[in-house]
This record gives sequence, structure tokens and C-alpha cells, in this order.
Amino acid sequence: MFTIFPSPRCLALGLCVASATSFSAMPAVAAEDNFNNEYAPHMTLYMQLTVSEWLTDPVLLDAIRAQNAATAGLSEAEILALDDEWRGSDDTAALRSSVLGNAASDYLRTMVAGADGMVTEVFVTDALGLNVAASVATSDYWQGDEAKFSETFSVGVDVIHIGDMEVDTSTGAYQGQASMTVTDPDTGAPIGSITVGLLPDMF
Repeated sequence: MFTIFPSPRCLALGLCVASATSFSAMPAVAAEDNFNNEYAPHMTLYMQLTVSEWLTDPVLLDAIRAQNAATAGLSEAEILALDDEWRGSDDTAALRSSVLGNAASDYLRTMVAGADGMVTEVFVTDALGLNVAASVATSDYWQGDEAKFSETFSVGVDVIHIGDMEVDTSTGAYQGQASMTVTDPDTGAPIGSITVGLLPDMF
């Protein structure tokens, strides 16, 4: 456990409490023990106080539930084939457009637009790690083999994973990705994951 001292930027955006805040009072637990990312405390707080609110939207939750029902029986070979299809296509192809053009993706783009330049991308997966919605196209369709999924959804509810700062292949920005388990408020069960790209100079 560690303590966050909110930055002036964070306070100006209304994202932080006025005094130092202990993670013990927060609903999520940081799963990543790789603290070579100096922005990890602020990124975690952003997920806890802001992104967690996005996950209450019924359009987003219904989209995840519906895709879970549709993809529950997919085999590993079928998942990999879909991932290859996504990688080999452009945004006008059926698979990509079904993700990027849905109402849940429109909602995510609205959240990005209202984030004051802090957020570069947002994408949400189902219980298999397959994209449900995305503000912009991701490099992969299947996130299930990456830490952003395996260290959130696969761990359980209320878990946050903070990645390293790096140049992202999807956005071209030097950013960090923060991910969180998506929990169904009706059942308390994990149903997917959300990943947010955050710019370090905005904290």
C-alpha cells in the first residue's frame, strides 16, 4: 500500500481529494507491482475515481453482456482466427466496424472527448478478452494474452493493472495504459476489462 499526493493538475480537474489519500479507502487494488512507472499512483487514482464511473453506463454494460453471450462457446482456434482477421483488415471491414461503430464505442469516444486531453484511447473487452468497444482501432482484437486482461479480469473484481510508459502502436503517443476489471453491478461478477491510454504530461 502507498499514499498518493494529488498533483495540481489532478486537483484542478476535480479528480483527487484535497489531502493525501490511502488506497485502503479505495474500491480497487493495484495489481501491478512494477513501479518503474512514476505516474502509476496518479493513473491508479484516475481509474478509481473517474473510469469506474464510466463503467456504470447501461449501454456499455449491455454491450459486454451481449457479447459474452455470443462468444462464450468460441474455441481458441476461433479466437485466434478472429484476431488474425482484425489485424489483417482496415476500419471499414465487418469485424472492425462492428466494434468501432457500435453505441458503446460512441459512448467511449464521448468520454475521451470530455477528458481534457488526458485520455488517448479507451477499449473494453468481454470475458474472453475480445474487443467489445473501442474509441479508436486497437492493434489486436484479442487482449486475452496480455497483462491488461490477465492481471485484471483473470484476477477478479476491483483490480487495476498499470503498464509501463511507452510509445503505443495504436495511438502513436508516449503513454501509459491503465486497465481495470469490469464488474456487473447486478451480479457482482467480473464480465470484462477496460483499458485507458493516459498521457503522462497531463498529470
